[in-house]
Amino acid sequence: MGAWAIAVHGGAGVDPNLPPLRQEQAKQLLTRCLNLGISALRSNASAVDVVELVVRELETDPLFNSGRGSALTEKGTVEMEASIMDGSKRRCGAVSGLTTVKNPISLARLVMDKSPHSYLAFNGAEEFARQQGVEVVENEYFITPENVGMLKLAKEANTILFDYRIPTGGYDSCGVGAESPLQMNGLPISVYAPETVGCVVVDKEGRCAAATSTGGLMNKMSGRIGDSPLIGAGTYACGVCGVSCTGEGEAIIRGTLAREVAAVMEYKGLPLQQAVDFVIKQRLDEGKAGLIAVSNTGEVAYGFNCNAMFRGCATEDGFMEVGIWD
Repeated sequence: MGAWAIAVHGGAGVDPNLPPLRQEQAKQLLTRCLNLGISALRSNASAVDVVELVVRELETDPLFNSGRGSALTEKGTVEMEASIMDGSKRRCGAVSGLTTVKNPISLARLVMDKSPHSYLAFNGAEEFARQQGVEVVENEYFITPENVGMLKLAKEANTILFDYRIPTGGYDSCGVGAESPLQMNGLPISVYAPETVGCVVVDKEGRCAAATSTGGLMNKMSGRIGDSPLIGAGTYACGVCGVSCTGEGEAIIRGTLAREVAAVMEYKGLPLQQAVDFVIKQRLDEGKAGLIAVSNTGEVAYGFNCNAMFRGCATEDGFMEVGIWD
């Protein structure tokens, strides 16, 4: 029997002027999700069950960009995506383009457990959801007044917003409209602060699992798919570790970020935190991102190369940490 460990994230890159109340709300949500996962682990739940449980909780709360509260497309609708991976058998499931499924992560789990495939998207994923009897709601359920306001600002600025939680008072505090060295696929962007959610767990049996869920980018093109549902990019788990990423999706995809953590552990023999540090420094080029990870020996680690990442982690020996800033 080994030692369990768990980590959660609510996105990398944070408005430096984020109001104290919003910071406290984020910490409270992360703490609640950690405690939910800890309770399940103490009850001998499997790693894959725990990551699904925790991400469902994050999807249900509109604070972060997943499930209810997801970012809006250029058409004013929600297109959600998620993935889950069970490292003990290297099984996975992923979904994209969801518009009515209340908890995308649970549909990803069903793709893994109940279908012959690893990835379903758009109409096919929605049809599969109805076949499986998962809870569906109208698209309006996911749309919040705050996000409608953010989309309006994004359209006025003619840009994609990574941080759809920018204060509605204006862009000044966040640098929108100013010259920015940040780029996405070679194109300049104005703001960097995505809020994808994720969870990684290793249970007492040493089984690792990872899950990631997001609404994507505010004012994104309809049909855009990011890193979150892509196994090896935004999510990966194997016999060695479990990883969930957040940040500039296009950079994470190019760097196959989640898989790289496992690769340098396997092939370079690096311990978990060193592997995370190596990947963040060497595999993102000019992209900005972060990740959380656990190892099969009960280690937990995180890393990011932007100003902050909403995160929390805990281990069986009593360690627990919730933070935002570097």
